[in-house]
Amino acid sequence: MNRCRSLLAIASLAAACTVSRAAEYSVTLTNVHLCCKGCVDDAVAAVTPVSGASAEADKTAQAVKITASSLATAQKAVDALVAAGFYGQPSDAAIHLTQGAVPSGTVRSLSVSGVHLCCNKCVSSVNKAVAKVSGVTGTTAAKDADSFEITGNFDAKAAIAALNAAGFSAKVN
Repeated sequence: MNRCRSLLAIASLAAACTVSRAAEYSVTLTNVHLCCKGCVDDAVAAVTPVSGASAEADKTAQAVKITASSLATAQKAVDALVAAGFYGQPSDAAIHLTQGAVPSGTVRSLSVSGVHLCCNKCVSSVNKAVAKVSGVTGTTAAKDADSFEITGNFDAKAAIAALNAAGFSAKVN
């Protein structure tokens, strides 16, 4: 009888483990700018404060996998990653990346913040990304800067889209 109870307890525990795994949710963001160990560490650290979520960043794959207790928690973790200056394409259409308002039309200067700039490779990647936008003449981006200016005569939305395509999020000031 005790053996039957033990087997029943083991079976119940196995079923509970299966149920808890089924409740776990994961999403992978690809094309995320991860050029160095600093980027990798900062991407993981951005998600750490979100209760019920964790992240694994893969520099080679340029991807961040978020594992969370639910879709809502995963969204909070993605929001934290975006707030830390990272951007990517989510593997699940239920996850949305938002950054705020961007002016329409042509501008001569655009002040942006929240872009991940932990090293000179990040700065170089930002400069290369926005240089592809017609009319951009330069930036004041610098290592560890909280904000910088994009200058020229260019479409603001195109500049932010170029940063996003390069794996960076940005907030227009």
